[in-house]
This record gives sequence, structure tokens and C-alpha cells, in this order.
Amino acid sequence: MSGGWELEVNGKEARLVRKIAGEKITVTFSINNRTPPQRDRDKEPSQGRKLEEQEAELMSTPHFVVEVIKEGSKTALVLGCHYPEDEVGQEEGDQSDIFSIKEVSFQSTNERYWKDTNYTLNTDSPDWGLYDHLMDFLAD
Repeated sequence: MSGGWELEVNGKEARLVRKIAGEKITVTFSINNRTPPQRDRDKEPSQGRKLEEQEAELMSTPHFVVEVIKEGSKTALVLGCHYPEDEVGQEEGDQSDIFSIKEVSFQSTNERYWKDTNYTLNTDSPDWGLYDHLMDFLAD
């Protein structure tokens, strides 16, 4: 796969894994029931461009989890992300992020399952400086 990512698929769950600069980054998502309803299905191609020439649209919008583990660490930074329903298919001129971070937590790498007792920050009302840093981190 391009960019050094490895793809693992187990039924409905997909996992992208990449090791870079002493970190293991894992993106996990389920492909079940995450296709938004078709809007503007019969819409004509814009500005005379043929349908084949137009950029492919985002068709699946799964919630996904990004897990970052530094080499030798026993704790993982976990970012729960989603595509906001009302923002899928926005106008091209809109500069908002394509996805949002919903939760941030730290989980033990020794546990098979994450614990609900670990501290989790819900980003409904985040510190916007921290939120922007996390989004920049994901972009890199």
C-alpha cells in the first residue's frame, strides 16, 4: 500500500498500520453501514467536465480510531474521530476540517481491551489550541 501503510482486514474491521520515526500509528475502522445517502445523484458534471474526469467523492464515512504508540512506551495516545454527518459533501470553498476528533484518551498497551476507567477527554468543548495541535499532528 502507498505511503508505507500496511492494510489488515478482519471481516468488517479494517486496520492501517505504519511505523515511522519510532512510532507505531494504527488507524482502525469498521466498514459496516457507513455510506451516506446519495444526494444529487443525477447532478450534471460541473463546468463541462466529463464525469470520469471529476475527482472521486468520499463515499464511506466510518468513525475511526487513531492509536499512536512511541517505541518502548506502555501507553498509547488514542484519538477517536468521526466525519460529522452534516458536513459530508460540503461546498468546495469551505475550509473546515473533513473530520473531527471526538475523544482523546491514554490507554495501556499491555491490555487487550481499552478500559472505560482510563481518563477520556470529550472534545465537545475543547481547548481550541490543543485541538488544533492534535489536528495538525494527525495531518502530519
